Amino acid sequence: MTISYTLAQAAYIVAGLLFILALSGLSKHDTARMGNRYGIAGMAIALVTTIAAATIGQESDGAQIGAESGWQGLAWIAPAMIVAAVLGMTVAKRVEMTQMPELIAMLHSFVGLAAVLVGWNSSYESDVLYPKVHDVEVFVGVFIGAVTLTGSIVAYLKLSAKIKSAPLSLPAHNMINLGIIVAFFVMTAIYVAMPRDNEMARQSLLGIMTLVALFLGWHLVMSIGGGDMPVVVSMLNSYSGWAAAAAGFLLNNDLLIITGALVGSSGAFLSYIMCRAMNRSFISVIAGGFGVEGGTVSADTDYGEHREIQAEGAAELLSHAKSVVITPGYGMATAQAQHAVAELTKTLRAKGVNVRFGIHPVAGRLPGHMNVLLAEAKVPYDIVLEMDEINDDLADTDVVLVIGANDTVNPAAIDEPGSPIAGMPVLHVWEAKDVIVFKRSMAVGYAGVQNPLFFRPNTSMLFGDAKVRVEDILKAL
Repeated sequence: MTISYTLAQAAYIVAGLLFILALSGLSKHDTARMGNRYGIAGMAIALVTTIAAATIGQESDGAQIGAESGWQGLAWIAPAMIVAAVLGMTVAKRVEMTQMPELIAMLHSFVGLAAVLVGWNSSYESDVLYPKVHDVEVFVGVFIGAVTLTGSIVAYLKLSAKIKSAPLSLPAHNMINLGIIVAFFVMTAIYVAMPRDNEMARQSLLGIMTLVALFLGWHLVMSIGGGDMPVVVSMLNSYSGWAAAAAGFLLNNDLLIITGALVGSSGAFLSYIMCRAMNRSFISVIAGGFGVEGGTVSADTDYGEHREIQAEGAAELLSHAKSVVITPGYGMATAQAQHAVAELTKTLRAKGVNVRFGIHPVAGRLPGHMNVLLAEAKVPYDIVLEMDEINDDLADTDVVLVIGANDTVNPAAIDEPGSPIAGMPVLHVWEAKDVIVFKRSMAVGYAGVQNPLFFRPNTSMLFGDAKVRVEDILKAL
């Protein structure tokens, strides 16, 4: 028994369309759930079709393709699927939302590893229709996969604070990156020109290129500072997509090519949008700080003394406010304060206070991090606004609550040209009548930069766990 080749391709087309609908749905809050369902349905169709083709074979023009041993192929697939399913469900249940960015980075590394393994396995194939084209596919696939693998591992280590987030700047690091890219093109040309019967030389060259690509992935992400890590996560998503597409060419799987191209292009476009929002060079970020020979460090400046406030004082300010803007950051995620913040929002709105949220494009550790948390806490979508939508209203706001945000509300981005975050668009919270900053301590943010907002005369610091302090304010109200 075989599955029709035409039927398999039709199923792949349906799955691809569902993936496109998923991306469209995920672009808006109110359609995100349906978009997620489209993606699940598309992946289910893709898996069932691929497993059927691998276990019972495909038939094209009367000739069977693959699965010559019939259902014996399932003996290889089933154990891997069972282990993967158990691991996936276990991780999904245990991982907190605050750990999601590093989990995503680690998952990207698996895609890179898969592309490397597929590329190496395909390099041993001899009976191919277009040998030269196949060789290019192998070399490019392994290169992209290796860069994705080590780059994603470094991103995971930085996001999980297992290594420092500060950028590594080796001497002439830009020239190192450029040299590796040039060497890659040269090695590709040599690999394609080599006689296919010279197996030892071909595998040696592929091995050297793999090691060089692994180093490049490590170096690219190590050279990027903590403030740009949300863009890096998005860019690694793009890399993983192109790695999957490269594997699709090697495996002659149309759906893998389509899916990889969708992920790669959408990830690259999202990274471009984020770079524009941060006033960062897109090429600089994806090329590991290309064009920046060394990170600048802000000078130690005496901003004066900060003022502290207690929960009762914060409740007093909020009780007399007519308009309140809440700007969340990674600290809210760490404290898991989103539900307490949602309850505070509900309480204030019941008292007639106009409460809105201002979300910076790179708040948190990955795009949309804060939006997901607030949606989880059932905060109404219509009061969650982007930075450009809320900035003009901050001057007319009575109280701004900065809950766990730091770099995204730092006026040094505007006032200090020498700051590492200079030029980065930020939320102008200091323009409000009063600002209350929820923070555990006076420590600097993820980008390692002091925030002069904390020392402004209209700013008060509310120290402690954000969730506990919000609950204290609710009690006082």
